[in-house]
Amino acid sequence: MTHTIVVRLDGLGDVLVSGPAVRAVAAASSRVTMLAGPAGAAAAHLLPGVDQVLTWSCPWILADPPQVTRSDTSAIVDQLGNLGADRALILTSFHQSALPTAMLLRLAGIPEISAVSEDYPGRLLDRRLPTPDPAPEPVRMLAIAAAAGYPLTAGDDGRLAVRAELTPALRARPDVLAVHPGVSAPARAYPLELWKQVVRDLTDNGWTVVVTGSAAERTLTAEVASAAVDPATVIDRGGQDDLASLTSVLRSARVVVAANTGPAHLAAAVGTPVVSLFAPVVDERLWAPHGVPTIVLGDRDAPCRGTRSRICPVRGHPCLSSVAAESVVAAVDALAHCRSAVPA
Repeated sequence: MTHTIVVRLDGLGDVLVSGPAVRAVAAASSRVTMLAGPAGAAAAHLLPGVDQVLTWSCPWILADPPQVTRSDTSAIVDQLGNLGADRALILTSFHQSALPTAMLLRLAGIPEISAVSEDYPGRLLDRRLPTPDPAPEPVRMLAIAAAAGYPLTAGDDGRLAVRAELTPALRARPDVLAVHPGVSAPARAYPLELWKQVVRDLTDNGWTVVVTGSAAERTLTAEVASAAVDPATVIDRGGQDDLASLTSVLRSARVVVAANTGPAHLAAAVGTPVVSLFAPVVDERLWAPHGVPTIVLGDRDAPCRGTRSRICPVRGHPCLSSVAAESVVAAVDALAHCRSAVPA
């Protein structure tokens, strides 16, 4: 058995959808260290099979990248070299290059490095893996792992998962929903006034709505929560949860409503159905929540489709502004029966 480094350097959702592949690696390794970016490191800590997490801000992966400096590069090479790892598997999205990361791992002295690369890797890779066919990202990550010699073990269903020992932050109630209005990219945001109408309608229909968000999203969550006519029907948890307690909140909900953002994948990882408000800047067939009942709402044919834009390139944001609040409420009602019981 060996010490393996698994690399996934982008966001929260990207790390979560890599979880099944990480489990496959862990089954063939005595130890797994995950190298993650600052947005994904907390998720890496939640993944079954991960023993250690290193965090690094990668200049060729992050949307807001730091400068490339000799000191920073030397520091991460030293950290990787000090692990004494035997192998590394670099996981990348289809539009990312693994080769700069492979260079760092090679400088760190990692004996065997595997990754997908359409470009000639020279001596940077020991296993140049074929580009997998388009598939939901968790399936694609599993295909990469299998090609590197890490097949999914028998009995593993390949779904997203987090560590089972997480404790509930909220008492489970069958009338509770969670909505997560925040996004990491503005092009994926559902309009604020529509979020408010959704919360107003859901609470009027007898649901208790938990509004979740980071500390930076407190103003947003407060505004969305304020739409409820009866304050007793809404709980604003903006800024109150780290990722572990957010996991418990989403597990406690009957349904989660969110845009295409990390917490939607976190909901999938705890088995909660998702109403996905999905801007088609990326392909929903690849990036919709995986492995749980999901209803995807949004204009699949909007002009922004496939652009990977972080800022909406179309005036009026038609892909999501066209989704009426009543459509979201109807989707919640349709999914509520898919989870007849919630965990205690």
